[in-house]
Amino acid sequence: MSSMIVPKGKPRRSVFIVAGEASGDLHGANLVREMKKLDPALTFSGVGGKRLEAEGVHLVARSADMAVVGITEVFTKIRFILGIFSRIRKMLREEKPDLLVLIDYPDFNLRLAAVAKSSGVPVFYYISPQVWAWRKGRVKQIRRVVDRMAVILPFEKAFYAERDFHADFVGHPLLDVVKRSRSREQALNDFGLLEKHPIVALLPGSREKEVKSLLPVMLGASVLLKEKYPDAQFILPLAETVDAHMVEQILQASPPPVKIISGQTYDAVGLADVALVTSGTATLETALLEIPMVIVYRISALTAAIGKRLIRLAHIGLVNIIAGKTLVPELIQEDATAVRLAREALKILADSDLRQAILAGLTEMRHRLGEPGASQRAAQVALQVMEKHRFNR
Repeated sequence: MSSMIVPKGKPRRSVFIVAGEASGDLHGANLVREMKKLDPALTFSGVGGKRLEAEGVHLVARSADMAVVGITEVFTKIRFILGIFSRIRKMLREEKPDLLVLIDYPDFNLRLAAVAKSSGVPVFYYISPQVWAWRKGRVKQIRRVVDRMAVILPFEKAFYAERDFHADFVGHPLLDVVKRSRSREQALNDFGLLEKHPIVALLPGSREKEVKSLLPVMLGASVLLKEKYPDAQFILPLAETVDAHMVEQILQASPPPVKIISGQTYDAVGLADVALVTSGTATLETALLEIPMVIVYRISALTAAIGKRLIRLAHIGLVNIIAGKTLVPELIQEDATAVRLAREALKILADSDLRQAILAGLTEMRHRLGEPGASQRAAQVALQVMEKHRFNR
């Protein structure tokens, strides 16, 4: 993929970007930064969070207000989300930005792509909806309304090619993001942890509903782990989208002391001997830090019932999906209990052969994700879409 740098002095062009989730805000911010390097005259507005805002994106709505978990949970926010959609639809039709960048969040973004297409605004989709997991029929819709797509999982390019749609595999953007900033010794000292005692990381999710549902389960497992390892140390790297006061209230009801760590997630998780992780981006981040984990997830019974009918996947954790096998345990719905979670974590702590097998698998999985520089490559594709549209007008 050839690079392009747009000369200074060209007319300013506008980009509208929509990142409806916390992970999309992170990847969107990195994409914006790289696009600005290629064309410093670009201006950005859109939907996102603190990271996009820090990159100079004028936010018309915040992703934290739009985030939902599961199928049924969307109904509690439907009126608010429809209001945001209506505002953006009007902006696309009246202001006609030079490019619409969409990041995941498919139910909202694919409808927005249709609006852009009918308004003559080119569409670049970065980070594919998980159509390979469910609702594969949406590929037809993608072919109609998306000009170009950059995918970040290695099997997605072939998936789309089999369905007559070209997608650019740019590698996974987390390869550039997930890094420790200090030595293990320094991190242990800074966080007040001891090398000689097991360290267990609790990652209950980035949404309030997830935390309220799964943190108590993780804490129950921690009580059981303490029985086997009395000196075990528990850390909770706090997602920036989660209210610290809410977490502290949940922790007060649990016997084991848990150290909350804010703003230093990778250094904290990187110390763990095992991590208890809510399914989502955090599983991949933990994998890239090469930390063995147990994946846990629980949603409403109705959402789960609908999901079982629609989703045809052997795994839900990205780590296992990319590996193509059960590399780390997954505990879903009724299996997501404190007893089961503690049992799986104890296996990893006690069985050195199992631990080494997991670590070897995590290393292999990392290689499958491509090379660093995904955001830069995605930015090049985005500008190519803009240039092609400009020349074709």
